[in-house]
Amino acid sequence: MNRSLPVIALLLLVAMGLAASYSVRYGLMEDGQWVGLCAVPTEHWQCQVRATLGLWIHFQWIGWSALTLAVISQFVSGRVGKWLAVLALLAGLPALVLYTASLAVFAVVLAGLRLVRSHGAAHLPG
Repeated sequence: MNRSLPVIALLLLVAMGLAASYSVRYGLMEDGQWVGLCAVPTEHWQCQVRATLGLWIHFQWIGWSALTLAVISQFVSGRVGKWLAVLALLAGLPALVLYTASLAVFAVVLAGLRLVRSHGAAHLPG
């Protein structure tokens, strides 16, 4: 199996996550048509999604979950730690785009550091 395949898959996943996050931000959260349509929130399911996402943004749940996953991934070794870092990265990117950049920037940096950390880095002489 090609060693660069997981890196390429992760980059594609990150690109798709960014595209989805920007489409949610500019297509659902900031589009003016939803202000009028969501005056009666029970008529459109998009209004319920918009309201729920607004609460997630207000309470910074996306950013805090990304930061929590990134911190935990620093202490968990092996594949589980790397998968936690991938989840933190995938949660941190929407948090960056969806108005929670102050928390998400730390989550994305920590997750990136965990992903590039070599396996034996803790056992370096010196």
